[in-house]
Amino acid sequence: MSNEKSPATANDYRSKLNLPDTPFPMRGDLPKREPAWIAKWEEQGLYQKLRAARKGQPLFVLHDGPPYANGQIHMGHAVNKILKDMIVKSRQLDGFDAAYIPGWDCHGLPIENAIEKLHGRNLSRDDMQAKARAFAQEQIDQQMAGFKRLGVLGDWDNPYKTMNFANEAGELRVLKKVMEKGFLYRGLKPVYWCFDCQSSLAEFEIEYADKKSDTLDVAFKANDPQALASAFGLPTLPDAAKDAFVVIWTTTAWTIPANQALNLNPEIDYALVDTAKGYLLLALPLVEKCLERFALEGSIVATVAGKQLANLQFQHPLYEVDAGYRRLAPVILADYATADDGTGIVHSAPAYGVDDFNSCMGYGFKHTEILTPVQSNGVYAADLPLFGGQYIWKAVPVILDALKLAGRLMATQTISHSYPHCWRHKTPVIYRATAQWFVRMDEGEGLFAKEKPAISLRATALAAIEQTNFYPANGKARLHDMIANRPDWGISRQRNWGVPLPFFLHKETEQLHPRTLELFDKAIAIVEEGGVEAWSRTTPEDILGAEEAAQYNKVNDILDVWFDSGSTFSHVLHGTHAAYGHPHGQEADLYLEGHDQHRGWFHSSLLLSSALNGRAPYKGLLTHGFTVDSQGRKMSKSLGNGIEPDAVSKKLGAEIIRLWIASSDYSGDIAGDDKVLARVVDSYRRIRNTLRFLLANTSDFNPATDAVPLEQLLEIDQYALARAAALQEDILAHYKVYEFHPVVAKLQVYCSEDLGAFYLDALKDRLYVTQENSLARRSAQTALWHITHAMLRWMAPFLSFTAEEAWPIFAPGQSESIFIETFYHIPTTANADGLCEKWERIRAIRDVANKEIEAVRTEGHLGSSLQAAITITATPTDYELLTSLGEDLKYVFITSQAQVVPGQALSVAVALAPGKKCAMTWHYSETVGQDTEHPELSARAISNLYGSGEVRHIA
Repeated sequence: MSNEKSPATANDYRSKLNLPDTPFPMRGDLPKREPAWIAKWEEQGLYQKLRAARKGQPLFVLHDGPPYANGQIHMGHAVNKILKDMIVKSRQLDGFDAAYIPGWDCHGLPIENAIEKLHGRNLSRDDMQAKARAFAQEQIDQQMAGFKRLGVLGDWDNPYKTMNFANEAGELRVLKKVMEKGFLYRGLKPVYWCFDCQSSLAEFEIEYADKKSDTLDVAFKANDPQALASAFGLPTLPDAAKDAFVVIWTTTAWTIPANQALNLNPEIDYALVDTAKGYLLLALPLVEKCLERFALEGSIVATVAGKQLANLQFQHPLYEVDAGYRRLAPVILADYATADDGTGIVHSAPAYGVDDFNSCMGYGFKHTEILTPVQSNGVYAADLPLFGGQYIWKAVPVILDALKLAGRLMATQTISHSYPHCWRHKTPVIYRATAQWFVRMDEGEGLFAKEKPAISLRATALAAIEQTNFYPANGKARLHDMIANRPDWGISRQRNWGVPLPFFLHKETEQLHPRTLELFDKAIAIVEEGGVEAWSRTTPEDILGAEEAAQYNKVNDILDVWFDSGSTFSHVLHGTHAAYGHPHGQEADLYLEGHDQHRGWFHSSLLLSSALNGRAPYKGLLTHGFTVDSQGRKMSKSLGNGIEPDAVSKKLGAEIIRLWIASSDYSGDIAGDDKVLARVVDSYRRIRNTLRFLLANTSDFNPATDAVPLEQLLEIDQYALARAAALQEDILAHYKVYEFHPVVAKLQVYCSEDLGAFYLDALKDRLYVTQENSLARRSAQTALWHITHAMLRWMAPFLSFTAEEAWPIFAPGQSESIFIETFYHIPTTANADGLCEKWERIRAIRDVANKEIEAVRTEGHLGSSLQAAITITATPTDYELLTSLGEDLKYVFITSQAQVVPGQALSVAVALAPGKKCAMTWHYSETVGQDTEHPELSARAISNLYGSGEVRHIA
């Protein structure tokens, strides 16, 4: 400050202070101002400028797991997209070329269901496909607007969609390679089937829920009683007038009409039990429980190991009711029959159970012999005796009545048990044997294989898991178990809206056309030119010619939607989106989705990449939890307990959603409600107010002319930079492993404690009172300028709107966006660690002093700490530490006087400072009033206003 200024009066001393000023408002007014930032980003083409700024730098590829193009975005979407955005932005700031290309999953059943609800079920295939494509695009446009509103930066002008013609063709190329690698086959096999979908389901599409079922014990009459007696080592049954039965127990009454065999365990002992209802064959360990359930008394006639009962024949329980059931069920030995519950005998309907199917195939059944009376809609075929045309769940009481009338129902009761359901319709599913296309997990022959896999797909995928980094680490075991225990992957679906399986089957032999691989290439070309609709309109005559077309049927199945998204690593990363610049065959750095995708996208992507390339398509897998309310219940529309992103953005701002997600430990479920968001708003205000202080107190600082060299900074300023550099090291370490909540927590502590409660608190006097261009003030501003540079970058990945708002105010003309910058290098002295150690101890002593001052204040003896004079009794080490601060000790402790005396233990004595309060500095000083021209000012204030100015050494 110039000494030429006129004497001040008591009323204008405030105007002589270097009071902070900034256009950065205290209130963010986020709901109103965020949309303007989004519009500006689009107008200036920010995403493309970010790519240009990182051209030639190392790539970082987070491959987007495509959300399904159906419905408004919900908070689960917000969590997913914001996490991805924070990772990409933090990698961008770390100097990587971190592209983000959003994607959408566009085919599949939910869209077909939506079209059927809108337009009915009787649409032609062409009409369904046209309407589905248009509907998917509408949903994408709607969701894209929602994601942009959250502040997510990406290549929104060029997203990938699984329904793009090039991607549909790319998916067929992947299928062809899977075939050539020897992993594809066709077979009749029980697969999960949903009556509402009227299609097979993958393991990924199954969830378990409680279901009520009727249990039933059913008797099958021995077709040859003498053979049964002989198997038990008896010359004949003791009472030839009595019939003999084997009794099964099941929870699936609807499968009884399709029974074709009975399974016994070869190693379990079985008993022949004499009862009033005849001789009953039961597992020996279960005899007592069974008789109690049947309300019978009985005695054991003989026992024998199950292996002695193989091939015995028993009549269907409705054998004598209708000629259509006049068939025999052979005993087949199987390990999955146990004596844990039931009767120890399992009835086998091979069309409706995997174990049953396998045991019957092993026994010698032919595919053509398998009974499949349940149609795709869950209704028995019309020609099924007694129950034809009935829906299987509604037929259960009818079946029970028929068995009771036939004298074959031994017992029944209703139970509640865990049962597989369709994850879309929430309805029970069944196993149903149909001819499907499968990707083989284990060794075996593949269709049109050009090579035999060296190791199985299962082994390849399990090995790939070992080479993958998991965040959090427990995801590894989860994915490993799912791959280790899964069956072959049924990839065909009986629907219209999806990528076709371009196969032709001979009408008589059902064999694939011998030129299948060549025909594949034709299909790929057709789809690439006109999409899946073009293939749908293509006739066998178009491809095969009239003569051959008469011999072949065109397959109308489509690929499982998980094949769609699971194959995107191949054609999106290395084909249709060259913007990635991703070398062909190289893995993505990261896949990120909810933890349910261990059974979904992570899973299918792993299998397809393992089949094609022998490794995973990703180097790392990150999973996050679901959004839940404060009671831990998953947010859902049905419960009405959700918080919607759009509503929160309009009320509080998307920045609050971003900060909430960043501050949550996403490795578990993420709890949110209005109270949680209110706390987040408070956290945001603290960070924003700290940032505003930094901006205001550097507003007149020109680094080109005002910056103080590092070695000339006051010691406390050097410490502040050392502390910020240490914090940045922690923060960048967290960012490298995709941890955000520790970053937020440390930033909040830094703002409130390191800055607010200490450094900035101690700095105010020097910033406001010392001369404008003094070393003392410019030293402080230099440190604040470096800290602000660093802090804006720390917060930018999650507080993107706020960082962008502050950036042009803080660094006008430097660059268009904070995201073009890289993490800031904070200059520190060679003794940075020593400074941190020294000042951490000073802060600890200051905390002790503050407690003593507060105690005196509570007693009413003083107001602010500037009314205090303190005497610190210090141990020799602390004495040396504190005396090194010299006269600046009082500025560190924010008292008007401070002295230190040697002693054996730390203590602080508080007294009222002598003198009067300076009208400008507010410090109490005995020099106030000594200058008659300025009776309200201390000598220090007068020197700063009209003299050469005070000199600070430490603080």
